[in-house]
Amino acid sequence: MSKQYWLLKSEETCYSIEDLKRDGSTDWGGIRNYAARNSLRDQMQKGDLAFYYHSSCDVPGIYGIAEITSEGHPDPTAFDPTDDHFDQKSTPEKPVWYSRTVKFKKTLKKPVTLADVKARKELQNMALIRLGRLSVTPVTEDEWKIIESMM
Repeated sequence: MSKQYWLLKSEETCYSIEDLKRDGSTDWGGIRNYAARNSLRDQMQKGDLAFYYHSSCDVPGIYGIAEITSEGHPDPTAFDPTDDHFDQKSTPEKPVWYSRTVKFKKTLKKPVTLADVKARKELQNMALIRLGRLSVTPVTEDEWKIIESMM
């Protein structure tokens, strides 16, 4: 299967690109939306690249790039009753929620802001614009190339 591209959205105060840089990699879990879960479970592949997007901050936008480094696996936060993302309906035998490991690739010198993306006519159909609230969205190869040219 050919390389795919994604946008992973996290609140800057929750887990920023700087946190990912410090840690090197993280489990992209705690996702509790079925469309995003399906992307994590069924569509992402090891080696895919993702824009790292900060939301709910002064300047929402793409702040870095990450790589998908694992197959989809049951999200362990769903099984932990002390975790904010615990779901009693999800069990190790019948998991509901999935995650992937993502690895830090780079921080952008200057973010590509949401305003920058919205200003580009050729990006108006991007899932980020159409499905704004999802924490995992696909990015087409053309969209990836356009945004790379904006970095």
